[in-house]
Amino acid sequence: MSAAEQIEIIHSAADVIEARYVDALKALDIAEALRGSDDRWNYPRDAADFAKDATAYLRAVSGDGHLGLSHSTVAIPDEHGERAFASSEMERWYGPQINHGIERIERLPGNIMLLDVRVFPPASMAGDVFSAAMTVVAQGDALIIDLRNNGGGGETAGLVAGYLLEPRRPLSGAYDRPTDTRTFSSSPSWLPGRRFGPAKPVYILISRKTFSAAEELAYDLQALKRAVVVGEVSGGGAHPFEYRRVHPHFAVDLPEGRSINPVTGSNWQDTGVQPDVAVPAEHALDKALELAHAALRSA
Repeated sequence: MSAAEQIEIIHSAADVIEARYVDALKALDIAEALRGSDDRWNYPRDAADFAKDATAYLRAVSGDGHLGLSHSTVAIPDEHGERAFASSEMERWYGPQINHGIERIERLPGNIMLLDVRVFPPASMAGDVFSAAMTVVAQGDALIIDLRNNGGGGETAGLVAGYLLEPRRPLSGAYDRPTDTRTFSSSPSWLPGRRFGPAKPVYILISRKTFSAAEELAYDLQALKRAVVVGEVSGGGAHPFEYRRVHPHFAVDLPEGRSINPVTGSNWQDTGVQPDVAVPAEHALDKALELAHAALRSA
């Protein structure tokens, strides 16, 4: 990629960030920094390296771990004003080759179920897979959900919460800057398969790698006192984002909203989810097992 092409993309990114980034005042500062950064892009780069370097710069300027620039080898569609990646790209991130994020389901001694989830895909892509996983773990007397290597994703995080709660319990909604609207969310009234239910012990493992939708699941269940969170402080990303096309092969990962939990009135942006039981991430599973066994003995 030539310097001129890179600079054109950076300036296009500045325009869309200024117009749509969740914090309007911060958006001005980010856009100004981008427009003044031409010297950073004054030599040819491979497209993937450009996306990586631009993402690092965007996050350094903003402090927002969701903000970035993504590269697609296939052309990104721009239809009806929607700016998003092609379905092939979504498959790459969330598809069957990673079992839609379900890494492991294991029944441990004491009938304690372990569910290791590495990403949360859109429900339209893998809602049935997550429903099946939750039906399997429903037979357990306690449940450990391992999110230590989960970087986030889509609405299947809320789907998982629904299997652990009574219907219509309050979950995090969001404020959307471009439309100046707030949406509210709650656990669903009906779900396919079997529910683990609202009473049996639940433990959620987190680490510094836990981010975005994975943090939302931990934060929401912690706020409702439904789960004990074990491990390290998480990454601190509570701004839902959209992909906004700025070039046929590049899109800004653009945080346009702010998560709002109705119980706390706040979120985990920058601060991360604070564990109830703080231990190094590598010891979190052992600690959760210890807590689960103690809870089952005292039941």
